[in-house]
Amino acid sequence: MLGKGVVGGGGGTKAPKPSFVSYVRPEEIHTNEKEVTEKEVTLHLLPGEQLLCEASTVLKCVQEDSCQRGIYGRLVCTDFKIAFLGDDESALDNDETQFKNKVIGENDITLHCVDQIYGVFDEKKKTLFGQLKKYPEKLIIHCKDLRVFHFCLRYTKEEEVKRIVSGIIHHTQAPKLLKRLFLFSYATAAQNHTATDPKNHAVMFDTLQDWCWELERTKGNMKYKAVSVNEGYKVCERLPAYFVVPTPLPEEDVPRFHGHGIPIWCWSCHSGCAFKMSALPKEQDDGVLQIQKNFLDGIYKTIHRPPYEIVKTEDLSSNFLSLQEIQTAYSKFKQLFLIDNSTEFWDTDIKWFFPAESSSWLDIIRRCLKKAIEIIECLEAQNMNVLLLEENASDLCCLVSSLVQVMMDPHCRTRFGFQSLVQKEWIVGGHCFLDRCNHLRQSDKEEVPVFLLFLDCVWQLVHQHPPAFEFTETYLTVLSDSLYIPIFSTFFFNSPHQKDTNMGREGQGAQSKPLNLLTVWDWSVQFEPKAQTLLKNPLYVEKPKLDKGQRKGTHFKHQRQLSLPLTQSKSSPKRGFFREETDHLIKNLLGKRISKLINSSEELQDNFREFYDSWRSKPPNYHGLLLPHIEGPEIKVWAQRYLRWIPEAQILGGGRVATLSKLLETMEEVQRLQEKIEERHHSQEALQAEAASLLRTSARLSSLFPFALLQRHSSKPVLPTSGWKALGDEEDLAKREDEFVDLGDV
Repeated sequence: MLGKGVVGGGGGTKAPKPSFVSYVRPEEIHTNEKEVTEKEVTLHLLPGEQLLCEASTVLKCVQEDSCQRGIYGRLVCTDFKIAFLGDDESALDNDETQFKNKVIGENDITLHCVDQIYGVFDEKKKTLFGQLKKYPEKLIIHCKDLRVFHFCLRYTKEEEVKRIVSGIIHHTQAPKLLKRLFLFSYATAAQNHTATDPKNHAVMFDTLQDWCWELERTKGNMKYKAVSVNEGYKVCERLPAYFVVPTPLPEEDVPRFHGHGIPIWCWSCHSGCAFKMSALPKEQDDGVLQIQKNFLDGIYKTIHRPPYEIVKTEDLSSNFLSLQEIQTAYSKFKQLFLIDNSTEFWDTDIKWFFPAESSSWLDIIRRCLKKAIEIIECLEAQNMNVLLLEENASDLCCLVSSLVQVMMDPHCRTRFGFQSLVQKEWIVGGHCFLDRCNHLRQSDKEEVPVFLLFLDCVWQLVHQHPPAFEFTETYLTVLSDSLYIPIFSTFFFNSPHQKDTNMGREGQGAQSKPLNLLTVWDWSVQFEPKAQTLLKNPLYVEKPKLDKGQRKGTHFKHQRQLSLPLTQSKSSPKRGFFREETDHLIKNLLGKRISKLINSSEELQDNFREFYDSWRSKPPNYHGLLLPHIEGPEIKVWAQRYLRWIPEAQILGGGRVATLSKLLETMEEVQRLQEKIEERHHSQEALQAEAASLLRTSARLSSLFPFALLQRHSSKPVLPTSGWKALGDEEDLAKREDEFVDLGDV
């Protein structure tokens, strides 16, 4: 059995060319079958979406040993997506698919989601770009969500092949202007459609009241103030219209260097707070350098006088990761999951751990989590304020400050709180999504998956502490997919100023009406209510509400203090430390090279280890401080996101989802018994029961549920020649078949 169909595997034999010659012209295929044309699937277009080109008689191939099995249909390209319309698509539209996306179909690829396009010429795979002199017989598309599509064009008319291949290459790879994005076409065409209020899903931080609310929530309103000095972006286009600064800071200092060198508040806790600051531009003139030094000295004195705590500087530009490291690591890491066929999967599976480790992606995740714990140690154990420093304070500052808040603030572990966090630190905070996702295809060097790195770090926490999060890993997965859906404005601008300017809120006449954009946080746009239940964690442990009597008898500085490790606070250092620290701060902000001895690395390591071990020695409090396990084996691959399109990587009836299904069954049974006792039914319990029923629809769920339900055309995986020969002959392997069923937890 294994000896068949494995030609071209690891044994070094090459697949023979097909010798069959067809004398039926491609245009004659299906032309005489009226039933097929009646069954043709219609193309569903969104408001403002236009068809650009199409090709018929295209074979969507099964990714199995380069075979030519698959589905015939039409391949179309619009100004929004590439779509394949299969002839038997109606047969696939059944109740089995419970997790359908209403915007993007199973065989749809948004133009922004296309990563690389390859063509097969005489069985040789080549990258396609620009104008082609010769057109391929097979088209392979690698997507940024790690899907791989194979389209055989051998039976398609030559004119249609030229049109569809050229159209796909041009509309996915050619540089674009911002106003030519489909986002604007959709917003214009769908202006009359009623959208839900974004504030129902997250705090948008686009008003002064939103910032005041956040200050009050974090008990920071006594030391910090929300300012509107940049209203209308008259001071700096990089900064949001409203932000928070220390109360004593004069507002006239903000415009001095266009917002550079100003400590902008991120978040407060009872023992300290986190700032972020963009560095001042490098100057060669001594007079300007002295002015900058005097300015920074004044800023330092402002944030260091009572009632403020000691300030520690973390220079993320020079002492942490570089964007180039992140880009290189992810480019290597994603190649492990862009599998063309079954044979390639099994060949790489044998030596998978070496390239995974050499890519350094998992190590970068560990370093990010460790840096966040170091910041938390300064805030909690040493009662310091922490100043995060970066050139533009819009990449690593967003990453580290967000991770700190997820670990320290239980509000950020709810769905509403997490969405508000992303809105505050990333969207309003000025992360350049347009450049970092390369939506305009203008610079591959600027494309760095910083936000995806953040989601991967959060997934590590969700994976290690499931009851602490109101959302699931499926939520994080679909959020990463939403980066490339251009009907939401959330991830398609570099700054709030760029968004407001292009949507008609700035510099437009009184008669022009601002375009109404959708926010990604309204999940009803993408998923039906039944599918949305998979985004909410039924195992989430909500914080118990205290009655009035308990509240009166208990007085805490801050609710997060309940979970702090009992680490002895250190005494304040001498005044000489402050002078030394400010000198280093000024050197950092002036673009000078700094000494790495701001703090002794050995002392920092000792403090970190003491703090980390103290927290690990106590049972976790899901409503307090939550730290990740960062030892080597604890940092795992986000299997649901990276492996979901590879049928061979799935475990039927196994993995974490099988355990979750059993837990939900038990929960539902307990709830039924509780309802009989109390004779009442809570709406939240009904929602959890519905989620449990979704997980029990199949007796053998895949370990990559719910995405594995979409893999309908996968077949039984076959070991490559190099793999199964080493195991023995076929009869011996068949006898030992059951030994290899349990592959463990993905």
